Amino acid sequence: MEFESILLPGIDDKRPLVIAGPCSAETEEQVTATARQLADNGVKIYRAGVWKPRTKPGGFEGIGSPALGWMMQAKKETGMYMSTEVATEKHVYESLKYGIDMLWIGARTAANPFAVQEIADTLKGVDIPILIKNPVNPDLELWIGALERLYNAGIKRLGVIHRGFSTPDKTIYRNLPQWHIPIELKRRYPTLPIICDPSHIGGARNLIAKISQQAMDLNFSGLIIESHCSPDEAWSDKAQQVTPDALKEILDNLVIRDTVQTTEDLSDLREQIDELDNELLQLLAKRMRVSREIGQYKLEHHMPILQTQRYDQILTDRAAQGERMEMSGDFVKKVLEAIHSESVRQQMVIMERAKKNKD
Repeated sequence: MEFESILLPGIDDKRPLVIAGPCSAETEEQVTATARQLADNGVKIYRAGVWKPRTKPGGFEGIGSPALGWMMQAKKETGMYMSTEVATEKHVYESLKYGIDMLWIGARTAANPFAVQEIADTLKGVDIPILIKNPVNPDLELWIGALERLYNAGIKRLGVIHRGFSTPDKTIYRNLPQWHIPIELKRRYPTLPIICDPSHIGGARNLIAKISQQAMDLNFSGLIIESHCSPDEAWSDKAQQVTPDALKEILDNLVIRDTVQTTEDLSDLREQIDELDNELLQLLAKRMRVSREIGQYKLEHHMPILQTQRYDQILTDRAAQGERMEMSGDFVKKVLEAIHSESVRQQMVIMERAKKNKD
């Protein structure tokens, strides 16, 4: 799949592309006031949720189609492009009827191939940019599948929004970034615009600047940030919204690193990385040979493959050792879990081969 880097006319591909506006369109006055302030600060693409199904019923679930009229009136006054979220065929028809410029598909919808296909079928023959948020859970193939459904419907102005992934664990983030997932997506599709949503990743306005900078350091194309004229009075997600002036300060303080090659000679350092990676692979191959020998010993002595106490000791000891060597304990655990998984697989091959030979 090849994607267009410029999603809307008059919006160049200079980083960061900025999309901003309130979580929800609440009143005509709120929509207009926020749009005016954002436009005065140079923002060209406005966002607002019109349909807002919540996790549980009873909360504010959006104004619906009348809010689209407020947004188009704000467009007439400010000249900004307008964007909103769609989840059904009706949402798409209503948005197109009012003349909304850009649509995005939310995380819950992106996780449902039936819903994505319905939207794709509705958009056939329509030339409009579509952004797709990552699914709620970390499933790269599901995310790519949603892209493919839109692409196959003839939509070429496509991009994605990285809004993080849900987790039952308590962390400083509302949704875990898991940066490696959008990085892998970009590796597979280098021309795909990736927009970061620091509002939903952080869930708190004091985290927006930090997450935005991380996204820029990872060469993301842009940012979609929730901005409200009076965020403390917002009807939804007030904690993660910032004023237009606060947004301007965040954007003004971003460091954009566009230089491909720095003044230091990266080629020498990259050669060192290549050599070290080769050494790592050779060490892993040696480790697997030892694992196979252990597997053979277990086979001959009728021992089970998994030795839980030993595995737990390795994880604990190596994580502590990694931290003493200036690495994250979680990182070391993930590496060891992957190594252990491959060791188990190789030992299972030995057991299965022995059983097959016996049969």
